[in-house]
Amino acid sequence: MAGKSKAAAGAGDGLRRLVIVESPSKIDKISTYLGPGYQVEASYGHIRDLPQPSQLPEDVKKGPFGKFAVDVEHGFEPYYVVDDDKKKKVNELKRALKEADELILATDRDREGEAIAWHLVQALEPRVPYRRMVFGEITREAIQQAAQDLRDIDDRLVDAQETRRILDRLYGYELSPVLWRKVRAGLSAGRVQSVATRLCVERERERMAFRAAGYADVTGDFAPAGENAFGARLVALDGRRVATGRDFDDSGQLKPAAVRDGVAHLDVAAAEGLVRALEGAAFSVRSVEEKPYSRRPAAPFITSTLQQEASRKLRLNARQAMRVAQGLYERGYITYMRTDSIQLSAQALSAARSQARELYGPEYVPDSPRAYASKSKNAQEGHEAIRPAGEVFRTPAQVSGELRGDDFRMYDLIWKRTVASQMQDARGTTATVRVGAAAADGRDAEFSASGTIITFRGFLAAYEEGRDESRDADADATDRRLPPVSAGQALASSGLAADAHVTSPPPRYTEASLVKTLEEKGIGRPSTFASIISTIVDRGYVRYKGSALVPTWLAFAVTRLLEEHFPKLVDYDFTASMENDLDAISRGEAERVDWLTRFYFGADGPAGPGGVPGTGGAPDGDGSDGDGSHGPDGSAVPAMEGIKGLADDLGKIDAREISTVPIGEGVVLRVGRYGPYLEGPDAETGELLKASVPDDVAPDEMTVEKARELLTSQSDGDRVLGQDPATGRTVVARTGRYGPYVTELIEDDAPAAPAAPEGAEGAPKKRAAKKAAKAKPRTSSLFKDMSVETVTLEQALQLLSLPRVVGTDPESGDEITAQNGRYGPYLKKGTDSRSLAAEEQLLTITLEEALAVYAQPKTRRGQVAKPPLKELGADPESGQPMVVKDGRFGPYVTDGTTNATLRKDDDPETITPERGAELLAEKRAKGPAPKKTAAKKTAAKKTAAKKTAAKKTAAKASAATAD
Repeated sequence: MAGKSKAAAGAGDGLRRLVIVESPSKIDKISTYLGPGYQVEASYGHIRDLPQPSQLPEDVKKGPFGKFAVDVEHGFEPYYVVDDDKKKKVNELKRALKEADELILATDRDREGEAIAWHLVQALEPRVPYRRMVFGEITREAIQQAAQDLRDIDDRLVDAQETRRILDRLYGYELSPVLWRKVRAGLSAGRVQSVATRLCVERERERMAFRAAGYADVTGDFAPAGENAFGARLVALDGRRVATGRDFDDSGQLKPAAVRDGVAHLDVAAAEGLVRALEGAAFSVRSVEEKPYSRRPAAPFITSTLQQEASRKLRLNARQAMRVAQGLYERGYITYMRTDSIQLSAQALSAARSQARELYGPEYVPDSPRAYASKSKNAQEGHEAIRPAGEVFRTPAQVSGELRGDDFRMYDLIWKRTVASQMQDARGTTATVRVGAAAADGRDAEFSASGTIITFRGFLAAYEEGRDESRDADADATDRRLPPVSAGQALASSGLAADAHVTSPPPRYTEASLVKTLEEKGIGRPSTFASIISTIVDRGYVRYKGSALVPTWLAFAVTRLLEEHFPKLVDYDFTASMENDLDAISRGEAERVDWLTRFYFGADGPAGPGGVPGTGGAPDGDGSDGDGSHGPDGSAVPAMEGIKGLADDLGKIDAREISTVPIGEGVVLRVGRYGPYLEGPDAETGELLKASVPDDVAPDEMTVEKARELLTSQSDGDRVLGQDPATGRTVVARTGRYGPYVTELIEDDAPAAPAAPEGAEGAPKKRAAKKAAKAKPRTSSLFKDMSVETVTLEQALQLLSLPRVVGTDPESGDEITAQNGRYGPYLKKGTDSRSLAAEEQLLTITLEEALAVYAQPKTRRGQVAKPPLKELGADPESGQPMVVKDGRFGPYVTDGTTNATLRKDDDPETITPERGAELLAEKRAKGPAPKKTAAKKTAAKKTAAKKTAAKKTAAKASAATAD
């Protein structure tokens, strides 16, 4: 790399240095820490990426880059372009670079940041020395040390990131057309998103196949003389263990092991009979078993565990958690938040131990620092765990005046986890008491109670890790104290009762449990988990139901197609092996062109037969012993044919069959162009019925009974209300995909409107073969307080009369109409619309009332002007006050001149001034939205993008993570 400096010079050497970071929120602190001689600017993230093929210049479209923006025939060379919204920023950075003696690239320390640094060099083409600056926290000590420890750009990390980007482009562009042709237009497939979707679909299939099993047990309270009672549960009857929920499989039957062991399966009647037989029985303690209890603290946070705990304890989704964590990092409160290393630096260990000792006492700190072994084979981001920044941690109380809302709660969580990781084990005693008695009918009943007594809280004094939902609701309670008892001691019984239970289906994935599963399977990387979940939600494959992730029927169709026809592409071990390969590239143990060649063309290379993946596995099809030839558990992954030409021969794929899910009794669910629908015969007439599937019906709720209900309620003419006296047409009430509505039935040959007489003056000539347009039925949604079962013909006719003419404005002469629209009921006069308060006003509002509405000052959608949602203080750039307002398209932040819409995960109530300033700065950097015509002209130019593509060095990484 020409023009690199040999070392970083001191701040007082008179040189002018341009430092480029990713986020503008870092600028102030880093500028302050570096001092004079340094100018800090932000790139605002990525500046270059692979364009869509349609955006390529015309002459490039005809060449080897035309299909993917990647030349697969010549070393997988990518064609990069500067993003349209970053061209202004690149020009600004170029101007700043002209005044600098040295360029310092201070982008994030992971692969993505390394790639952004490389792209900056390619776009800026510096003629001065340039070096890479990395740091794990934004503190004075860390920044000043990083300025002294400059290094070159790591080409291995750049290669690994570029390989990931090209891999995702090839995967998506080869596979997505299959989904367009066989499932639905506009769908997308991704290397990791498709596997994550499959996980959710498989769990939902398990729930659909699940059959609940009923069982019962007996509980009671037992008390020794002079002591409090304790609860116990029946565990054995005549020496046979009593069945619990764990003894049943998902088909509702006892597991073979339980049958083999002779487990006693009690129903409610049997349990109630035992209760009666135990009335007045003499209970006594049969055994007391005590054993020591200890529990170790959890390791410090890595990206995945932080996302899991934020979901459990803070109710933040993965994207929100990363947004909050990034804000804390950029403002100097925590260390870098994208990492899979659980190690702490020496200064962090000292800080955590000192703080634990000061706050909880020396007995809470072990003699030597705790060390944790990483479960990740490839901790490629492995620098340090997520922890409070600095050589001395600030306690939550010390930052409470600076942080609010989610920011404070996140810092509190990270601080507690870090300090607790260097504290002593929690210790105590676990006791199990067995209580028994002989029933009146001679049967022997034995009850059990367990409890844990914590004698030394250890790390629990600071922090306790959360837990995900478990399907075993019958687990014994812990952390309860049992009274002192001894074997043979008599006990008084009370409250004996039979309890009925039903087994639970496997719990759906939450964001926390899905991240945990992806991590355990080695799929994706810490920095990609949040985007994976966001992608499958945004693309309609998964939706939220509370905190649970519910796959849609569309996900069922896509997953089935991939499983049956491209199984290796959604194989868990295969996907994990690709991650291992990318890590090998980042370590310099594999070469990216060779790997991509095997992945795309197969083991035989471009000259080989290629083909569609069948029994294949990792791209290491040459039999080499690299990471790619083994799954995450060390098992061999077979060689794979290339993915080239996946969509060339789709004749074997039955699109209708792929999108069909049998429900039972002849009823099937199909995924159609406009959404899922049911199809099945009428139970009485055998007539084929169809019905849309409401979005709020989860797949595991679609039983035969539910399907029949929908088919019956939505069948054509399901509820005839009568005839419209004016037209004679039948009016019916129906339930559709978007809710209940009324409509009229029109004969197939009914014309739309009287046509002009043939040959009449001014009437266009029509071809004789062209049929007259058919009349369209009037339809209208029911009001919110109406239902299909209760709506009357009179109400239906009123609804069908909308929009209703209210009258004429005597001043302007404009007609005023009452209409129901997307945002609710409103009045319309010319181009002036005013919202109404209630739907009923559409039918009842008078001309006088309408004129009174128009006499009021106009406010958006009829609402009273609202005060700002939040005031954020002065904008550091414009000096004007920043406020958060509620706009037509959602909340936004403004300084009176620039408006910036809040992102999906920005909470108007908790957004910080720094975040508001960052959004405004990003908006200013983008400038006004370019016109479409200008965009076309820009795309056609052969500027530096093509020049870069022609260079050998330009085959380096894109900073974008597609999956």
